[in-house]
Amino acid sequence: MELSCLIVDLDVKREAPITLLSPENPTPIETVCLSNIDQTVAFPVETIFFYDAPPVKTLDIVEILKRSVSDVLLIPYYFMAGRLDFNVETKRLELLCNNAGILFASATSRLKLEELGNLSLPNPSFRHLILQTDGFKSLRETPVFTIQVTRFKCGGLSIGFVTNHSIMDGRSAAEMFENLAAICRGEGMKYKNLNNDRSCIRARDPPRIMFDHPEYTKLAEYTTSFSTSSSSFTSPLQSTPPISLSKPLKNNIFEMLSFTSDMIECLKEKATNKCSTFEAIVAHLWRSRARAVFEDPNQTSSVLFAVDIRPKISPPLPDGYIGNAVITASASASVKSLIEKPFSFCVELVQEAIERVTDEYVRSVIDWLEVNKGVPSTLNGNFFVSAWWKLPFHELDFGCGKPVYGGPVGQNDISRLELSDLPRVEWSPLGYSI
Repeated sequence: MELSCLIVDLDVKREAPITLLSPENPTPIETVCLSNIDQTVAFPVETIFFYDAPPVKTLDIVEILKRSVSDVLLIPYYFMAGRLDFNVETKRLELLCNNAGILFASATSRLKLEELGNLSLPNPSFRHLILQTDGFKSLRETPVFTIQVTRFKCGGLSIGFVTNHSIMDGRSAAEMFENLAAICRGEGMKYKNLNNDRSCIRARDPPRIMFDHPEYTKLAEYTTSFSTSSSSFTSPLQSTPPISLSKPLKNNIFEMLSFTSDMIECLKEKATNKCSTFEAIVAHLWRSRARAVFEDPNQTSSVLFAVDIRPKISPPLPDGYIGNAVITASASASVKSLIEKPFSFCVELVQEAIERVTDEYVRSVIDWLEVNKGVPSTLNGNFFVSAWWKLPFHELDFGCGKPVYGGPVGQNDISRLELSDLPRVEWSPLGYSI
């Protein structure tokens, strides 16, 4: 499926000045120690929302957003105005809550929204509509949160966000966006109880690794496999990891694969045992990708996906916990078995991977990361499935109505598939492949 329109530099003009927004009132100056799970996802996440022409002037939306961020949002979310830093002694990332500010930009486009075609298609050129952070020279200078509002010729607009994943997971980010939207509408925050203390999921002393964890790769092995520079993943001199999860690749074909209710029910029937929609789709994508990517049937194929640990661990995480509360789970099998055995075999492997994530397993992951350091193992044909459909982005109203589309920006990443729930499409996995 070809992209309807690729945005170029001349199509979007950022207006001066690009502003650093800081909390209007005094907020705590402190250093937050990030958890071992936070350490594995130190990369920017880019999200975009498109809106038809609102009943109010789009310039008013820009000013409302700016005031809502600086006057209200950054009081409870003061840490989003901070910066990441690499502690040389502990060899860990830390979050410096120093009120350095979030980056805010307003832009105009000579295009109409309708000229962009199907907004739900993965389109890397939408990165012109977000305020990227890869131009900063060092980690300590790089904002962990940016916002860009782009006004189109037709009166429509887009709001693009960049958040660093090490600060919060998808659920926490979605709640922050909902809070900001409520503030812009003149309402109170929906989620008021925020807890930014990451010590509740620290490693045990001494660490007790009770399981194998093939879903993670030691950082040294990862960098060697990609022939990157000698700088570590958490180098104090780099604003983003040397192993970029959004590194541009040539000759990409972008596809949006739509799943109807009937198709999902058919997959569930093939599974024989009861399974969720997520389990059925992951198994189907895994099997299909193994058939397409691997030439040697004796090779091992793995699928990775995030599992929310909030209902898994004891004692439970504090209410309003902001940090990353997901770990990577994985299922593996030979390509031959995935292709030749019935579909129910693939589903059972996915279910077993989810069931393995118990309290003890989560603690073992945290301890493994303490000892080995590491990142999700998307090497050698492995890939990661991310379920964006569980995030309520289609309801995000900043005072200009609900979005016509909201979701991730296509990033040329062949190791990740993103599942989104799109308007008029019941289930839509967004896949990237060469």
